[in-house]
Amino acid sequence: MSRLAKVFEQLAERGAKALVPYIVAGDPAPKHTVSLMHALVDSGADIIELGVPFSDPMAEGPTIQLAHERALEHHVSLSQVLDMVAEFRQTNADTPVVLMGYTNPVEHMGYSHFAERAKQAGVDGLLTVDMPPEEAGETSRLLRDAGMDNIFLLAPTSSDQRVAKVAALASGYLYCVSLKGVTGAGHLDIDSVREQMQRIRQHSDLPVTVGFGIKDGESASAIAPLCEGVVVGSALVDRLAKWDNAADTDKQIAEAVSLIADIRKAIDAVADA
Repeated sequence: MSRLAKVFEQLAERGAKALVPYIVAGDPAPKHTVSLMHALVDSGADIIELGVPFSDPMAEGPTIQLAHERALEHHVSLSQVLDMVAEFRQTNADTPVVLMGYTNPVEHMGYSHFAERAKQAGVDGLLTVDMPPEEAGETSRLLRDAGMDNIFLLAPTSSDQRVAKVAALASGYLYCVSLKGVTGAGHLDIDSVREQMQRIRQHSDLPVTVGFGIKDGESASAIAPLCEGVVVGSALVDRLAKWDNAADTDKQIAEAVSLIADIRKAIDAVADA
């Protein structure tokens, strides 16, 4: 059983929801990424989505775009991101790590080489924002052969036909985008998310996480009853943007990830209600 499948199964057994924080590898500086990953787990994260820095992150709002820029200022490459995951695995063999990013860095490395490197590093899945399902068959095969999941986004505008295509290829979980637009934009529309989930359930029994627009315990607890997991990105990355590298590192990490502990408490309270 994969790490992702095991986590979702264990959560389902106790009626809990997955908490999935997103950070950009190398932001605010490469030397802090692995420590941040461990701190996120200690604060209640079940799965970590690790953004691969890219020069044109078109699905991202200003907050995460700037995080990509900060990471690229440190010349963080996909190869370095895989090294970070390998370092994380030295002391954490259980928490799933999903790389989230864009096609170009993986294509540049070479899909076969990426699959081999990612397997060695301990990556559990790949979420490629700009890869349509029509072009993802070979990538899904390579990842599957390497024991990794190919994870897809589903937007509010996704047609039933597209949902069906994605469901046929996806594994691990599906990522439901809660609103139209880029990350960090707008406000949650619970009724729209509920309608999306109903359509997704018609085509797939995979776990579904919901992201884009989850900023605090209140928004997370509103979404959690509808899905198997909540993704927190922009709100967390915004805290990292305020990082003062001259300050005490442990204190800064604790302040940045305290949001995750608050959201963990909120979604657990919903499950216990």
